[in-house]
Amino acid sequence: MGYSVGQVAAFAGVTVRTLHHYDKAGLLSPSDRSPAGYRSYGDADLARLQQILFYRELGFPLDEIAVILRDPQANALHHLRSRQRRLREEIDRLERLAEVAEQAIEVQRTGVTLTPEERFEVFGEISFDLSYATEAQLKWRDSAAYREAMARADAHTKEDWRRIMSEAAAWRDRLLAVFDAGEPADGERATDLAEEHRRHLSRWFAPCPPDMHRRIADDVGADPRAFALLVPPSQQRPGLAAYVSKAIHANAARRDGSRTDDEEHP
Repeated sequence: MGYSVGQVAAFAGVTVRTLHHYDKAGLLSPSDRSPAGYRSYGDADLARLQQILFYRELGFPLDEIAVILRDPQANALHHLRSRQRRLREEIDRLERLAEVAEQAIEVQRTGVTLTPEERFEVFGEISFDLSYATEAQLKWRDSAAYREAMARADAHTKEDWRRIMSEAAAWRDRLLAVFDAGEPADGERATDLAEEHRRHLSRWFAPCPPDMHRRIADDVGADPRAFALLVPPSQQRPGLAAYVSKAIHANAARRDGSRTDDEEHP
């Protein structure tokens, strides 16, 4: 018994246009004739269509399906294993993207709620890069200190943020003065400023022992997005990010072994 293109399209769940495309591509051509002389699909054609749709569902391109169907015994297993490997890689990639999206949502939920005008008024040029914040969320999510910092940031009021940013701006002015004066990064003035920064983080966000401050310093030295949270682009100088990183490391070295439970809180 033969089936018309319309009948095959209906019960196979494809369009007539798709079947015509398979025919034109030489992938599936009707092999029977109706009593009236029209071309029609036979049982063997339907079995072949089922194979084509199976491989299409797995994401195989038509030219690769044609290769498999030309010699199924020799090619099918190899191609299926290869496709399985690619599908697993794609699943892993999509799971990572889903995780990043979830963390981005959490980042967006965190922080003081301000209008755009208020945000500019409080933060000025300092911008919180969403991609960097999301990466930080993924990197530090198992850290109790990071979770505490995010919780405290979420609880800060507009006035708290005014004080935080005012302190940060004053610290930044002193940092630039020391840097512009040519003071060494491991000198007393620079390391004192590094210690001031560490205590600022501890006071407003979460305890920041020297080891944690070192990791922050590494980010500041390596990632422009992290450095921009300390110094906006208009105030940046060549070499300043590395200078800050070195000063923090030098301060951490001099504080190793000292008590850090005397941190100030607002």
